[in-house]
Amino acid sequence: MDKVRLGFIGVGNRGTQLLEYSMANPKAEIVALCDVYVPYVERDRSKVDPAFLANRKVPALTESFSGTVDRYTDFRDMLDRPDIDAVVIGTPDHWHAVQTIMALRAGKDVFVEKPLTSTIYEGRRMVEVEAETGRVAGVCLNRRGSSIYRELAQRGADSIVGKVVNAYASHTSNMYPDGIGRAEAQEPPAGFDWDLWLGPRPYRPYTKSIAPYNFRWQNEFSSQMGNWGVHYMDVIRWLTGERAPISVTAVGGTYAVDDDRNIPDTMTVLFEFASGRVFEFQINEASAGYKIPGGEIELRGTKGTLRVDQNGYQAVPTKAGQFQDWDALIEPEEKHIESGDSFGDLGIKENSTAILIDNFLDAVADSSVKPYCSLEEAHRSTSFAHLANIALATGERLRWDAENERFTNSDAANDMLHYEYRPPWSLE
Repeated sequence: MDKVRLGFIGVGNRGTQLLEYSMANPKAEIVALCDVYVPYVERDRSKVDPAFLANRKVPALTESFSGTVDRYTDFRDMLDRPDIDAVVIGTPDHWHAVQTIMALRAGKDVFVEKPLTSTIYEGRRMVEVEAETGRVAGVCLNRRGSSIYRELAQRGADSIVGKVVNAYASHTSNMYPDGIGRAEAQEPPAGFDWDLWLGPRPYRPYTKSIAPYNFRWQNEFSSQMGNWGVHYMDVIRWLTGERAPISVTAVGGTYAVDDDRNIPDTMTVLFEFASGRVFEFQINEASAGYKIPGGEIELRGTKGTLRVDQNGYQAVPTKAGQFQDWDALIEPEEKHIESGDSFGDLGIKENSTAILIDNFLDAVADSSVKPYCSLEEAHRSTSFAHLANIALATGERLRWDAENERFTNSDAANDMLHYEYRPPWSLE
């Protein structure tokens, strides 16, 4: 295979970033674009509705393609093409499962954005269909491409700071006072196929409080647990070797932000593990300030504390506590990426997304190469977000059977593991 022939499903905000990284890779050939919004497919910003532009998430749309790139507004037409090797899915979360399964069954390999799913059942079906079809699927949980995280995952956090008993991360983005704002139902912009955008979700009138981008604050389509929490739970789980919690508890609500969201602006969730650990994640969208100095995750072990982000890590020894008289049990350790371009608002010096795409292209071309983030791994990590959201919705401390992927103490929670799709969409 000289080059992997790629088709892109969803070329708005995140889809454009994936497109640009793929265009920069000599192993890829871009042959098709698909989006439900015509100006995105045509790459013509002059035709983008002013309401979309006001959202500030519309890409420049200035790519220069070296060859013929066909355009589609319905992804099913793209999947009918036998000359496309793989598809890159950058659509909203509620579409990932259906589009991935349809692409796999159409004989395409798949690279799909996080969060992997909208429900836990979707993730299990994706894993099953991947096995049935024998295709390659990779997931853009981008920290899986980070050299820092890959090194620490290989070593294991317990080997660095002793048994990790507590891990912490948070998402902080102060949206006080009016968040995503408020908007009335209206006609969708010209060239925007709202019915197809909704896909398997029940029909409802269009509003700017959902699209573009604001679906991330609507629990029918996404959540900030899914948008951000999945990243951090994934790497904490990876570094500690955990598979799934045995219980989950969540508290929170909309305490300060006045907008059209139906997810919390403030939330704390606790995951308990049979191995004797607790993971904590916080959402802070009504306040500011970072709780972890020098890192985005913190793992507290019996011998020290490990703080990590994509630019580096720091391990510091714990101090002796009550009744203890020992000195430091580990030597301090620190590593940082010293050079490289800065990608995105966080100033990351290594493009982990581009690394994941490169790895996926290698996996498509060579069956001995495995994606850095498989569907199974992404499903396990994405389930943390769903477990947290369900725990918040029920107000219960939920006990989780990871083998059967069911709650053992709440019928109400089990009812939230999936929803009835709108015809004609299914996971078959």
